[in-house]
Amino acid sequence: MKLSLIATAALLALTAPAFAGDAVKGEKEFKKCKACHEIVADDGTAIVKGGKTGPNLYGIIGRHAGAVEGFKYSDVMREAGEKGLIWEEDVMAEYLPDPTKFLEDFSGDPKGKSLMTFKLKKGGDDVAAYLASVVPAAN
Repeated sequence: MKLSLIATAALLALTAPAFAGDAVKGEKEFKKCKACHEIVADDGTAIVKGGKTGPNLYGIIGRHAGAVEGFKYSDVMREAGEKGLIWEEDVMAEYLPDPTKFLEDFSGDPKGKSLMTFKLKKGGDDVAAYLASVVPAAN
């Protein structure tokens, strides 16, 4: 019986989604990001007022990297988007702890620097979950 319970628990652990960010915690953690990023809906509603050094992060989850119209991205970020990098929750959570290393690894270019110099060492999965919750309404 004990072995059966252990096997069941192991199976559940292996089949559960690996990503488990907390959007409520992420909203609080996002305060570190708003020095450079804002979240403004397409209709101009400010969800989070913030800086404009980085692109607007409204609807970023599901979007190609380097795709905000009018924002000047690094060459490697634009190229990553052109190569198919899409900001999914798990990808964003992997990017946030070290943006430059992530882009170097993705592009294979050791000189592929991110313009984002801030490293979110903890809470990246929560911020990604928060960003996933801030999306345009489905039509």
